[in-house]
Amino acid sequence: MGRVYAAVFETVSVSVAQDLFELNAPAGGSVVVHGFEVSQVAGETSEQLNLLVHRGSTSGSGGSTVTPSPLSVGDPAFGGTVEANNTTQSTEGTFLHAAGFNVLNGYLWVPTPECRPVLSPSGRLVVELQTAPAAALSFSGVLYFEELGG
Repeated sequence: MGRVYAAVFETVSVSVAQDLFELNAPAGGSVVVHGFEVSQVAGETSEQLNLLVHRGSTSGSGGSTVTPSPLSVGDPAFGGTVEANNTTQSTEGTFLHAAGFNVLNGYLWVPTPECRPVLSPSGRLVVELQTAPAAALSFSGVLYFEELGG
């Protein structure tokens, strides 16, 4: 087993379609994605939004860099990079998962071990919010992944 990390963003105002997470594997190792969760933390209005998980072919911009936290004390820093809330979205690559969700419930994606996406060295995975909310919402999210090698 490799080293497992959590990348988190908290209470970010979301008013446009954007890449909620962009995970970039290190050049010297692979990454297994274990799942993610997104939720809005303040709104009380029911609304359906669309999510898409894909292998981005370009990097997005306009968001922030997230420092992933190792889940085991003493593990080193993640060798790749994670960005959150890129408002200039990446170019969509191979689609891996698509879903609609109600913002009052949030969305949790935990694929079975056989269905977990694996990123090759320097590979990219994007969790994209395809639909802009009707009004700005405060979102929080977490992405869990495992670094192999590196």
